[in-house]
Amino acid sequence: MSLLLNRSIFGNPANAGNVLSRNEAAELFTSWVLNPHLQLHMKQVAQLMKCWAAEKQLLDDVTQWRWEMAGLLHDADWDQWPDMHCKKIIEELENRNIDPEIIHAIASHGPLYFGVEPETNMDKMLFAFDELSGLVHAYSLLRPGGYDGMDLKGVKKRLKEKSFAANVSRVDIDDACKRANIALDDLINFIIPRQAMVK
Repeated sequence: MSLLLNRSIFGNPANAGNVLSRNEAAELFTSWVLNPHLQLHMKQVAQLMKCWAAEKQLLDDVTQWRWEMAGLLHDADWDQWPDMHCKKIIEELENRNIDPEIIHAIASHGPLYFGVEPETNMDKMLFAFDELSGLVHAYSLLRPGGYDGMDLKGVKKRLKEKSFAANVSRVDIDDACKRANIALDDLINFIIPRQAMVK
């Protein structure tokens, strides 16, 4: 089954700046994503995107929401329509006249699978957070204290164990760090405390 999107342009430039309201995004999220584990993953990635936009990019609240929204909805169609991932959510957002930059970020969060290259900072960070976030969370489930006391060394040890969270692509994590020009250690240290806030 191919998930290639076979295009690289998404949305209409005239819709730049258009976003879903928080209520609209929440309604789409809860109606499309029924799996609580996937819901948590998407909320965690949304939190990381928002925090990065605020702390590292120094973006305003309006722009932070654009980043957060991309994270919140990046896997929205995976639960019920895995064979249409991420075509269905892209088409939905295009039909709702959403900002092309948000749609492109979602389309490029797995370049090996969707065939769309991450270009903007938003694109690159969504790709960077997606797989690594999942591994960090899987590690938290093994620890008696969860995220409490989790450190870089422990995460990197699990990352090297190919059998641990085997569905997490180490190739994607390495590729994403290179594209975003971020050291793996720095990315892990950013993720742990901020992801821990999401329940």
